[in-house]
Amino acid sequence: MAKFEGQVVLITGASSGIGAALARAFANEGAHTILMARRAERIEELARELTDGKRRSIAVTGDVTHDGDLERAVDRARTEFGRLDIAVANAGFSVAGRLLDLTLDDYRRQFETNVFGVLRTLFAAIPELRKTKGRIVLLGSLAGAISLPGGTAYSMSKFALAGLADGLSHELAADGVSVTHIMAGFVNTEIYQIDNQGVPKQDPNARWPPTRITLSPDRAARQILSAAYRRKRLQVVTGHAKASILSQRLFPGIVYFAISRAVRKIGYARQN
Repeated sequence: MAKFEGQVVLITGASSGIGAALARAFANEGAHTILMARRAERIEELARELTDGKRRSIAVTGDVTHDGDLERAVDRARTEFGRLDIAVANAGFSVAGRLLDLTLDDYRRQFETNVFGVLRTLFAAIPELRKTKGRIVLLGSLAGAISLPGGTAYSMSKFALAGLADGLSHELAADGVSVTHIMAGFVNTEIYQIDNQGVPKQDPNARWPPTRITLSPDRAARQILSAAYRRKRLQVVTGHAKASILSQRLFPGIVYFAISRAVRKIGYARQN
């Protein structure tokens, strides 16, 4: 029997990258999927791909920054399938830039999606997940353990997610609901190319992140799926992320020195 045969999975940010790869991975394991994202055409096409005689997929156009959109997606799960077993809070993006080059609104925009969007997902989904003793999957990042210059807004949002995941896993344990926190390293997704307004963030020919250490969304999805199935509290995705987090815990001074040296080498520090 498939790992998630007959279960119902809600995935936010399902229009591309890890979200779309997770939708395919869950469907391949027998799950019905509720796909939520702002780009209607993409999720509708994916929903058609994932619907066959044994499984169904439903596209719900919505935005995790809008009150009520997550409740509407959960209502579709309840109406169409009578249950919700897994909620994957995947929607997110990255604000890039040095603090003095950004504004308070940039930081608010980052937190509205990456933190409050996750909270909206949880508030909407947890009542149904308690009924099914379900699973929550929170998509975090290596940036939630190590903050880099030029990425403080994104790192702050992912550090916040780490704090949420740890405490929430204890709060929901008595209800039989598991919380799996994913800390992902470099995965080849649009997050490095465009922001949440669809505006390119860098030269499309720029080689960042380095391809030699970048994981494909499909491979990342397989690791995430396995962690969710085993109800793991934490899953670090990609080898370089595991090595980086271990180094930060054991040798924080060395990691800081390495980052500061790299900053000086590329001349990133602000020039007066």
